[in-house]
Amino acid sequence: MAKIETPRPVRGTQDMLGGTAEAFQERFAHVVATFDRVRKLYGFQRVEVPVFESTAVFARSLGESTDVVSKEMYTFEDRGGDSITLRPEFTAGISRAYITEGWQQYAPLKVATHGPLFRYERPQKGRFRQFHQLDAEILGAGEPAADVELLVLADQLLRELGVSEGVTLNLNTLGDAESREAWRAALIAHFEAHRGELSEESIDRLAKNPLRILDSKDPRDRPIADSAPDIDAYLTDEARSFFDKVTSGLDAAGVAWERNSRLVRGLDYYRHTAFEFITDRLGAQGTVLGGGRYDGLIENLGGKPTPAVGWAAGIERLAMLIDAPQAERPLVAIIPRSETLEGRAIRAAALLRFAGYACSFAFKGNLKRRGELANKEGAVAKLFIGEPDGVGSPLEFSFYNTTLSSEEQDSFVSDAMKVLGPEFGWRVGAQGWSR
Repeated sequence: MAKIETPRPVRGTQDMLGGTAEAFQERFAHVVATFDRVRKLYGFQRVEVPVFESTAVFARSLGESTDVVSKEMYTFEDRGGDSITLRPEFTAGISRAYITEGWQQYAPLKVATHGPLFRYERPQKGRFRQFHQLDAEILGAGEPAADVELLVLADQLLRELGVSEGVTLNLNTLGDAESREAWRAALIAHFEAHRGELSEESIDRLAKNPLRILDSKDPRDRPIADSAPDIDAYLTDEARSFFDKVTSGLDAAGVAWERNSRLVRGLDYYRHTAFEFITDRLGAQGTVLGGGRYDGLIENLGGKPTPAVGWAAGIERLAMLIDAPQAERPLVAIIPRSETLEGRAIRAAALLRFAGYACSFAFKGNLKRRGELANKEGAVAKLFIGEPDGVGSPLEFSFYNTTLSSEEQDSFVSDAMKVLGPEFGWRVGAQGWSR
């Protein structure tokens, strides 16, 4: 019989197993848990949106000419003949739901989510084809204070993850619609004057998305992009006041920032604040969190004009930056002294777990082997289950190699016996009390 060939994982995906030496799953889970804890401090409600949407949702939000839409989206026709796309980002789906589900009644709406996204990109460090992001959005708030709150939330998240050192907040303004249009015209005039020196990609962008030439990585473009006019000369008084309120709010909150006048968002619905938190610890993929204000997006999707601002952060990239969290260890390993006591051991484990104690229970092995397994998994204590009418104690705790002090051992035994005593009796022994 021919050997059955196991299908290989799809390129750009990953499998994560907890409890291993590399502990990536634990770091991943720690990022998510920290985000969920911090976003609650700011009143952000959890939101869920579909993993797939009508392709039009992303084509309108990301722009037909962008690389994401033209090259990277996972798009297919379903059995009903509809064009469906796996979500490449969260903002478009949340904005669509804001319109179709009547969430305008809750404005200003502060929501947060996390989960998988999909883009057909070349896999590299910190970048996958199925990847995961944290996302936070405020919809229906046009005030600078909303931008400030989102940025302070992001800063606190990075601090609590322990990765803020070496991470810099880059900040820019794209102005209001009038400012942006005047700046865009000036940029086109500047780049047209140097058309012959631009790369082929930037010449293509000049017609479709000229602001993106400013962040071109092609060395042919850099001198021209660096000499291009900044937006500051084209800001209206209103736009300048908005940006001043954002920066003064960050200063008041103690959030450090640097101005980066070349930080842009190419699509026309972006307004005012644009930002990125950048690290030098991930090579070329240095942005760990980024976002901005997108006051024109919901109108682009057919809704009423609605101000909104948000950010997203790559979970994998953040997990690469943090130290492995302390492994969760079982509090107590339940070990029957003989095979005939398996049932009593299962019952003891069930009672302790129902009461909130983390327990481990080996499925097989003699007394010695189960003790070795308990040591290997780092159990804080062992509970040996003996005969109810035997010579020794029916319950015996062992604290050899424990991290608990003698006072903590006493307290643990006392609390555990409140759970076990009514069924197992109150005779109990202990070993390893000297610590």
